[in-house]
Amino acid sequence: MTSNFIDYVKINVRSGHGGSGSSHFRREKHVPKGGPDGGDGGRGGHVVLRGNSQHWTLLHLKYQKHIFAKEGKGGEGGRRSGLQGEDAIIEVPLGTIVKNPETGEILAEITKQDEEFIVLKGGRGGLGNSNFKSSTNQAPHYAQPGETGEDMWVILELKVLADVGLVGFPNAGKSTLLSVLSAAKPEIADYPFTTIVPNLGVVSYRGFKSFIMADIPGIIEGAAEGKGLGTRFLRHIERNSILLFLVPASAENIEEEYQILLNELKLYNPALLDKERILAISKTDLIESEEDRQRIMKQIPAGLPHILISSIMEQGLVELKDLLWKTLQNAQPAASDIEAENN
Repeated sequence: MTSNFIDYVKINVRSGHGGSGSSHFRREKHVPKGGPDGGDGGRGGHVVLRGNSQHWTLLHLKYQKHIFAKEGKGGEGGRRSGLQGEDAIIEVPLGTIVKNPETGEILAEITKQDEEFIVLKGGRGGLGNSNFKSSTNQAPHYAQPGETGEDMWVILELKVLADVGLVGFPNAGKSTLLSVLSAAKPEIADYPFTTIVPNLGVVSYRGFKSFIMADIPGIIEGAAEGKGLGTRFLRHIERNSILLFLVPASAENIEEEYQILLNELKLYNPALLDKERILAISKTDLIESEEDRQRIMKQIPAGLPHILISSIMEQGLVELKDLLWKTLQNAQPAASDIEAENN
């Protein structure tokens, strides 16, 4: 699965050259001195990004380092225009951004099915000599050449679209929770960094409602500076409406672990702290006594919505979904709303 999830590619794109206009004169048996009738050249093909919800990774572009649109055809006599060059359509998953690699400028974001963005416009077709006839120049021999196409490198980055993003240290129980709440089947094992690519799951809710949850690879202290899996997957959290922090009941200090996670998000992008946050204490089946439970409750930051859960024992999961759904109704639109718009 690791090799199949590609969320970053750099490709060279080129729009098509416009076709040349025709310098042609009407010549027929009974019209020996017909006027200019050269047609216009066709425009070159555009390079276009198009959203496709059937793609969830940029894998199909990994080995396409160069994508070129077709050139426009030249004009012909009889005022016949040249054919337009075929556009190069690049289908990308929803949540893809295109960036200028030199400036880092974000040129566009594709978030809807069939949404299109023209990365490079094709060159205009040249005008044929029929356009240049005038009272002082009845037989122009001049026709315009077509405009050349444009060429540039672009970066495509995928940011996973989900309503709820799971945030936690490696082995906090995120994958297990996702597998219990949805039909997703992420790899689960008792060692750090089991999850090395984002996993998406659709969580069913009451009355045939649903929302999308993403299991983001575990964060470690220093991730914003590139440690562990670094910032590679932190960007996937940017599109989530709610951040569900998972801290296991076995943690030495719940509040301290939560603050470390929060600080890593702040270092990466301070705007992430504006999102709704919920704290879930996972693996509560490991709590051995009421005294331990009370100790954990005292370590939870004041005013932070929280819940105790056990994915293995399926305890607190109904209450967790209720809390998530209620919070989603007050949060910013995310994947579910985008999906609804597309339908």
